[in-house]
Amino acid sequence: MLARLIEQRLREAAVSVLPDVDTSTIMVRPCPNPAFGDLQTSALIGIAKARKLNPRQFAQNVAANLNVEDLCAPPEIAGPGFVNFRLKPSAVVSVLERASAGEHLFFDRSQSPRTVIVDFSSPNVAKPMHVGHIRSTILGDCLARVLRLLGHKVITDNHIGDWGTQFGKLIVGWKNHLDRAALERDPGAELERIYKLVNTACESNPDVLESARQELVKLQSGDPENLAIWREMTARSQVQFDAMYARLGIRFDHTLGESFYNPMLAEVVRNLVQRGVARESEGAMVVFFDGDPELEPHPAIILKSDGAANYATTDLATLAYRIQTWNPDEIIYVTDARQQLHFKQIFAIFRRWYPDVAKRVKLEHVWFGSILGPDGKPFKTRSGDTVKLADLLDEAEERALKIVDEKQPDLPESERRQIARIIGIGAVKYADLLPNRQSDYVFDWDKLLALNGNTAPYLQYAYTRIRSIFRKKADAPTQESSSPQAAFEGFTLESDHELNLAKHLLNFGLVLEAVATEYRPNYLCNFLFELAGRFTDFYENCPVLKAPEPVRSCRLALCDLTARVLRQGLEVLGIETTERM
Repeated sequence: MLARLIEQRLREAAVSVLPDVDTSTIMVRPCPNPAFGDLQTSALIGIAKARKLNPRQFAQNVAANLNVEDLCAPPEIAGPGFVNFRLKPSAVVSVLERASAGEHLFFDRSQSPRTVIVDFSSPNVAKPMHVGHIRSTILGDCLARVLRLLGHKVITDNHIGDWGTQFGKLIVGWKNHLDRAALERDPGAELERIYKLVNTACESNPDVLESARQELVKLQSGDPENLAIWREMTARSQVQFDAMYARLGIRFDHTLGESFYNPMLAEVVRNLVQRGVARESEGAMVVFFDGDPELEPHPAIILKSDGAANYATTDLATLAYRIQTWNPDEIIYVTDARQQLHFKQIFAIFRRWYPDVAKRVKLEHVWFGSILGPDGKPFKTRSGDTVKLADLLDEAEERALKIVDEKQPDLPESERRQIARIIGIGAVKYADLLPNRQSDYVFDWDKLLALNGNTAPYLQYAYTRIRSIFRKKADAPTQESSSPQAAFEGFTLESDHELNLAKHLLNFGLVLEAVATEYRPNYLCNFLFELAGRFTDFYENCPVLKAPEPVRSCRLALCDLTARVLRQGLEVLGIETTERM
């Protein structure tokens, strides 16, 4: 697109001024303040400072060697060396016409696709998914969708918690307190009940705690009865997980839980010791981070003194397996902020364990903040319990249904419920993706379901509003990808309102790339919100169906492209659209 063309020529101009310059840092992005231009680069400032050059003079020298007159007005140098670009309408029209012809939708698929593994969601077996799983599940799915859209090979892996000490307590509960009828009705709730019952008993009765330990040892030793119980727990939990993911429109390529890696742990420990990464300390095998000011106070145990492995051991085995099996270029872990230290340790150990591999495989911990209630404390039910994810989605749909009933009472109930499902679940997802992921945010039903403001319902409504324009046409296309007008001869962009909307559409690809690079879906949320606002400005000031030809066809084509970008943008956020609301 235009930004990439300008970026390419800017790099060539920089080389003509400094032949040995590293041009990989030179990037063109949307100008933060439209008053200064459409696109901007600040990269020349950093290059000049590193060379002890005057940044503004360096920017002027590069601009003097830059030929972009077919794309924009003469570049403007601002401040200490920012370079601002104002696109020519003729260049914008050229991109619009190719998009309208179906050649692209303002983004390019990567010419050098990467293999990226995204590890997200990761619920624990025998526990219902709750509100705490929202952020990892929705954020991870969004990142996978964006990366796929940009042409990368994405492998999603749900690393579920299906092994560990909790199963000793669960097996005691299964053998002594299980309600089979309750298990059939709601496996997750019944398994949670028996776990809480035994866990409480363990705190006051040493005999129960010892019984749980013995059952765990039997399980880990391959006892047939305990293995059969564990397999049934896992299978029943997975059925509930799958139902929840289907409801959210999320799929995984693999679901390899902790148990999958259990046979590999002993070899991982032996290998780490042989390579001098881990050593014995007080009966345990430990990795020390001597000389690392951040990690040195936090050595990592990979084998406890009683011979048991732990999360660190399993995560190292998982990492080694993924690299050997899928040969990725990048692995992304999507978890909450509390695991920052853990992943810093894992990444540091891996760099010492496989230094050559670590140079070519990027490991990224994408962490996020908490969901808070209106009181600013962790989001809970009124009774203080954790909010179950199924209950949250049920409430979202019911609240959305009330809105749909008020707005569209004449629609059949089945259609109203379908619209409510799309709005309710979309609203929950968008509310989670909109904030900076590293910030905590307050869960507010009224805000997230509002039909105005930066919400999913507002964007979904903006989409349906555009589709309604085509329904009003006698020759309306039945699909948003259809040609808006058979006699369309090209874009004219007579007004600033049209031009402003068109220029914003051109930034779609840049925003997608920023999301993929910085793992921040909020960039896309804000882009779509601004797109809907620019469309409103255009629609209120530029008649569409009542305009004479060829303006009418031009504006219909602009409406069509806006709807397609809105739909595609919402789709990679994991949010569905509907033709009416």
